[in-house]
Amino acid sequence: MKYRNLGKTDLEISELSFGTWAIGGDWGKTNDQEALFGLDKAMELGVNFFDTADVYGNGHSEELLAKATKGKADEIYIATKFCRAGDIYDPHTYSEQKIKAYCEASLKRLGRERIDLYQIHCPPLKILMNTNIFDVLDKLQEEGKIRYYGVSVETVEEGLYCLEEPNVRALQVIFNLFRQKPLQHLLPMAKDKGVGILARVPLASGLLTGKFQSNTVFETNDHRNFNRNGEQFNVGETFGGLDFNKGLELSNKIGWIVNNRGSMTQAALRWILDHDAVTTVIPGFKSVNQVIENVKAIGVSSFSPKEMEWLANFYQEEVHSHVRGAY
Repeated sequence: MKYRNLGKTDLEISELSFGTWAIGGDWGKTNDQEALFGLDKAMELGVNFFDTADVYGNGHSEELLAKATKGKADEIYIATKFCRAGDIYDPHTYSEQKIKAYCEASLKRLGRERIDLYQIHCPPLKILMNTNIFDVLDKLQEEGKIRYYGVSVETVEEGLYCLEEPNVRALQVIFNLFRQKPLQHLLPMAKDKGVGILARVPLASGLLTGKFQSNTVFETNDHRNFNRNGEQFNVGETFGGLDFNKGLELSNKIGWIVNNRGSMTQAALRWILDHDAVTTVIPGFKSVNQVIENVKAIGVSSFSPKEMEWLANFYQEEVHSHVRGAY
């Protein structure tokens, strides 16, 4: 495993880490024992950073992380998120009282005294601009409840705004072969300001694994079924904002990236890791095999400048116009 510094912090985190939305819920059937085996395997392979949220399975993924990392608070870092347990458009959701309550609830579920990275969970830009949310997070930091804080954003505009806040230490952004817009301004500015980047939805909800067919059926409690068109939350969180069938078509056009890179999954993750502004990429998992498959991405061949140029042109000419939702 290789490690990268998380912006202007003292955290050296594994460049391939894991998100825990899938083991908490909204991705079909889950198996807690398999999830715990997966977390153990990830740590065995050198992963020392996990991303979660208080709404993943109503806190269930935080509880699973508590079990898996018990006694390892000094060596395994946890990032969690808050605000989506309330009305994200209501300023009261971001009051000092509410934020402290969210934080205390997460700390209890995680079985920890401090959260390593506390993130606002995709808030509207107006909330970021018109509340004192960052002042509240500064207080939590001073009180020792959180080590650092950051923001998970839906759009480049939100990310650029957050970069102007002096104590934001990390941004979590949707970034993958089908969502390259952050490369233009956001990633370079984050790097210049020393703000860490967590790349989420790296496999476009599985489109970039090469494992789906046009007749693939997702379970009713899988967001790839119930949020295909943004029915429940930002459509960008599902298939990176692409229509499923269009995504399959585009995925087939870049099947060549597998050459000398093990699998399409590993190649897609490698492409993200080849951008030095990215601190860590956080794919999800539901099994030990998926953990192993994802971690292998750190050892496969990087993309050549010519390949990078081809993929950039491919995005501009064939992908960009089909991405839905604000981004």
